[in-house]
Amino acid sequence: MRPMFEQIDSRPTPIGEISLRRRRIPGLTDDDIYEVKLGDEFLMSSLFVKAEEALSDLGLAALDDRPADVVVGGLGLGYTAVAALKHEKVRDMLVVELLEPVIEWHKNEDVPLGAILNADSRNRYVQGSFFDLATGEPTGFDPEHPGRVFDAILLDIDHSPSALLNTANVSFYQPNSLAAMAMQLREQGVFALWSNEPPAADFTAKLKTVFASVETHIIRFYNPFQNNEATATVYVAVK
Repeated sequence: MRPMFEQIDSRPTPIGEISLRRRRIPGLTDDDIYEVKLGDEFLMSSLFVKAEEALSDLGLAALDDRPADVVVGGLGLGYTAVAALKHEKVRDMLVVELLEPVIEWHKNEDVPLGAILNADSRNRYVQGSFFDLATGEPTGFDPEHPGRVFDAILLDIDHSPSALLNTANVSFYQPNSLAAMAMQLREQGVFALWSNEPPAADFTAKLKTVFASVETHIIRFYNPFQNNEATATVYVAVK
């Protein structure tokens, strides 16, 4: 019988110790719960994935039906990436992830969705800083095709535009960096962003200086630990 709790892996990274854990909570769910922590901070749990999946669904729904090349910023436990691959319009997908252990968990199939991503020929992992690549350094998102442009960029890394995992990310959420990223989108391309906070008027205003249209969507889901409804936000901006 599997233990009720197991730490699968823990390793140092440039932004802190990252760990992958698995736990069982009888009476709550019959499935194992996978968790990712950075130091003492929870990054993701497989128990709460509705908003991560909505990031792909809402972002890709804003595109027309032509074949789409997609960038996913932040691998996490793979839910945003797998949700994107469920859309038949997705022709090719790059998943950009800073932390090498997170990519290895998926390649080694230490997490449940690793097998799905590994089996889909449309998926490719890119190890690097999304925020550097977003502004074109050194070649843009695709190291094999410098200067390549995409139909959609789906971002789920920081907790919100104001609650950052790394203070070095702060400059990305300003108009100049957002405009630089938008250069890697085709016309009518979409930038979608997950946030764990309510819609922020100041960030929406910054998006509107770069994109032709901006919408915010509140995603509601049940939190069994607090026995109440929780929310997240998905921003969808069209070039």
